[in-house]
Parts: sequence; C-alpha cells; structure tokens
Amino acid sequence: MTKSEIFTQIRQKESYLCVGLDTDIQKIPPHLLKEKDPIFAFNQQIIDATAAYCVAYKLNIAFYESLGAKGWESLEKTLAYIPPNIFTIADAKRGDIGNTSALYAKAFFENMNFDSITVAPYMGIDSVTPFLQYDNKWVILLGLTSNEGSADFQRLRLESGEYLYEKVLKASQQWANDEQMMYVVGATHPETFKQIREIVPNHFLLVPGYGAQGGDLQTVSKLGLNSEGGLLVNSSRGIIFASNGKDFGNVAQKEAKKIVAEMKIYLHS
Repeated sequence: MTKSEIFTQIRQKESYLCVGLDTDIQKIPPHLLKEKDPIFAFNQQIIDATAAYCVAYKLNIAFYESLGAKGWESLEKTLAYIPPNIFTIADAKRGDIGNTSALYAKAFFENMNFDSITVAPYMGIDSVTPFLQYDNKWVILLGLTSNEGSADFQRLRLESGEYLYEKVLKASQQWANDEQMMYVVGATHPETFKQIREIVPNHFLLVPGYGAQGGDLQTVSKLGLNSEGGLLVNSSRGIIFASNGKDFGNVAQKEAKKIVAEMKIYLHS
C-alpha cells in the first residue's frame, strides 16, 4: 500500500485510528471458546464492527505464535479477512543479521502479504535493508517506544547531546524515505513529539500507548499530525476488550466511533 493510499483512507474516513488485534485467548468472551477457531471468531466480529472507522489493523504476532500452528492459522485467516483497502501491520519487532531478516521479510511480505512490519534497529542497517526490498511494503522502525523500559537505552544521552532514539531517527533516514519507512513513537511521551516532528516531518508515526496505557490523543494529534495526516494512533485493549459479553462487537464499535469523533476535530483544527 502506498503513502497516498493510506492518506486517502485517512481523508475519506476522517480517521487515523489503528485497531490493535492483540487477541488474548484468556480475555476473549467465554462464549467464543466453543468455536472451532475462537481467535478468528473474535477477530472477525471486531473487524466487522470497526472497519468503517479505522485505517489500519495491527496484529501483535506474539498473541498468535504463542498458540503454535493453530495460532498461525488464526493469524492468516484474520489477515485474509481484513478489507484490502485497510493497512495491515505485523507487529513482530523483528531485526537480525541480513540473511535472517531476509527470511523474516519473506514470511511476512510474501507468505502472509502484510503491508508492513515493525523492526528493531539496534543491529544496524544490514538488519533492516532486507525488509526494504519489497515494493509498497513498509518498515515501521522502533523509534521511541511507549513502555517504561524505553528509558534504559532509547532515552540515553549521547556525547553529542542528542538522545539515542534521535540518533536512530536521523541515521535511518539514509536507509529509506517516507514512502517506505515509518516510526514507532509512543503516546506516553507526548513531550517528545515536537522535537521528533522536526527530525522526521514527513514520515508516518505509528503511535501505541493511547488508551489503556494513558497516552493523550489531543497532545499527540496537535504535535504529531502533518499535512498528510502522518499518524496512525493505535488502540488495542480499549476497543477490543471494552466488553467481555456477547455484545463485545457493538461495544467495540462504539469505542472506535467515539475515538474517531475526537480525531475528526483534530484533523480539521
């Protein structure tokens, strides 16, 4: 999917919502456990309920691969069910030496046909470039993540005075342009968005940490939006697990609709 196609979705839906399908078998409504494939049954209803409101779905691979072969089957069925005009993200956080990364890229871009994959940059350029060999596929590089542990390394000051995550943002722009690379920037660090936008003014930012992790949509939107939208704000638990009853699809839809109503204000302000 191209950058212009993503922007078209944002403009048409007046939304930059990404729904995270972090489907935990321990948290789905109990009545679904009777289904042949409970994970897919859950995802199917969530997609039906939210597809009109979101522009992307992010599938956290750990929730699927932890279930073995059945989990991979659920993942592939879910991916095939997502409407083709909605951007898909394999939240796999891969990143290894070149020949291994090439196989990861083949797995997620050829065998499963995801539009994008999250990649860890800390093994350097040769661990990232294999993912950049595919047309209309995206690397979403970990910039500044939303977890508390991001302070351990990502927010270390270098001798140059810049933070390590800033060094990653600057250096990685030599690897790919804004038509092929996005960055993960957590909503739990709203004070960083102004500086990050100065470094990467035209790139899309995938923003986790909104909702259950306490990120502030207003601040992120004010400082993170650009002329092409430029944001994919992810909500997982706050939407998909908003209800544990048989009404979970309807409740998820209401939550997504509420978020998008707020996003419309920021898009037009």
